[in-house]
Amino acid sequence: MEPVILNGHDLKLEELYDVACRGRRVAIAEECFDRLAEGRRIMTGLAKDGKAIYGFNRGVGWNKDRRMEESALVSYNKRLIRSHCLGVDPWHADHQVRAMMCIRLNQMLIGAACATDELAEMFEAFLNHGLTPHVPSRGSMGDDDIATLSHIGMAFIGEADVSWNGKVMNAAEAMEACGIPPYVMDQKDAHTIILSNAQGEALAAELVWEAEKLLSLSQLVYCLDYEGLNGNVEQMSEAVNRLRGLPGQMEAAAECRKFLAGSYLYAPDKDRALQDPLSFRDGFCVAGAVKDALQFVKRFLAIQLNSTSDNPCILLEEKETSVTANFESPTLAAGVEMLAGTLAVLSKTIVFRMLKMTDPSFTHLTRYLAPWDDAGFGYATIMNTYANLDAENRHLAQPSSMDFYQLEGGIEDRGTNLPMAAEKALRIIDNLRYLVGIEALYAAQAVDLRKQKLGELQLGHYTEKAYQTIRKVIPFLHEDRNMHAEIRAAYELIISDELTALLPQQA
Repeated sequence: MEPVILNGHDLKLEELYDVACRGRRVAIAEECFDRLAEGRRIMTGLAKDGKAIYGFNRGVGWNKDRRMEESALVSYNKRLIRSHCLGVDPWHADHQVRAMMCIRLNQMLIGAACATDELAEMFEAFLNHGLTPHVPSRGSMGDDDIATLSHIGMAFIGEADVSWNGKVMNAAEAMEACGIPPYVMDQKDAHTIILSNAQGEALAAELVWEAEKLLSLSQLVYCLDYEGLNGNVEQMSEAVNRLRGLPGQMEAAAECRKFLAGSYLYAPDKDRALQDPLSFRDGFCVAGAVKDALQFVKRFLAIQLNSTSDNPCILLEEKETSVTANFESPTLAAGVEMLAGTLAVLSKTIVFRMLKMTDPSFTHLTRYLAPWDDAGFGYATIMNTYANLDAENRHLAQPSSMDFYQLEGGIEDRGTNLPMAAEKALRIIDNLRYLVGIEALYAAQAVDLRKQKLGELQLGHYTEKAYQTIRKVIPFLHEDRNMHAEIRAAYELIISDELTALLPQQA
């Protein structure tokens, strides 16, 4: 696989995924070094002319009024990176840290950060040698992730742990094995490492990747569940949804039509309800809202991946430096929280569908989807599990972006909590994997019971494949079984690639 060429301007989410999750190498575009050199020339020249530059010849935070001498920069950089290592366990997964490093390197290459060539090459070397610093997940308020990204800098100077070749070891030892000497920070290096939203942006990127995958699986299971219900699918038609005109809803409806193509649900049935409960009838609309929220997050995340958050900011064309507020990311934080909210609505909708599937007045099947001979509880007490997961999702969806404090002598009195917001949304995703898995149990059980009642059913092209895949892992519930094992098997099916591989390429 060819390396991803980073130039500060066009890093794509798909490329970031390859670097973070597949170990794809990176390469710095040659023209970037000219921009880096020009930025340094502008900053050092202005400093020599007496201009106060935050983080270079002046301190940071409350110490912005403190002068610094050029001769003390090496010592100052080391002290700054050490003092800002403030994160709290648990540690981030390696792929998340790789995403952070790729994002921060790309942003540095714009030329607005006053990065040295050596610092950019250190990021590149760590990524390409598979050296992954240990970065704690908690501690950032979201307006530059200074308390957490600083741990990457500590690894660069050999004073922290890294993951390398499947082992956790001291960074200096791993770097020596790779032929990389510990980095000596100079100029504005430490400040450049930490002045980024790369932690929050990396988690937002992972949220997009995971939400898109899970949403398509949820749609597939939803359609199979609809076949278990023997529901009315008129509302999914292209003409009806075109009249509404909501892009996510139209896309979700089209996806369901594709999954259900050829299904018996399109044949007339005098016993079929005219209108189904809203959790079924409107389920694709909820999925459409998630799709719309995803597009919002992707739009603004794409901007932030390729723009600077540095303060001060070097203006190359104007040959000047400027105080900025570019580290603010309330739009992306709001988008992440909107996405979390729609995912929580999806969670609740799935739960209501499952509750309806246990009720014979809706399904005309057995209570709790027990066998026809009532030889067991069926899926009765499993309600406790999915009710608990949904309650947790409702809690996790509560916004965090207004919870900030006055810090640094009252100067830093804003924050977005973007990393926290994205982390909570990722926890919703994981809970949803369980819920989608449990709905898959319900759907396959209902299809089997309906087959026993009516004879063979023609399922949709894609839902038939999904049904067969589920049944290879989890057989028909003909008697009481260990429900913990059943739930776990369903969850593992959702996180595996078995059902994902069934999805059409464009889904």
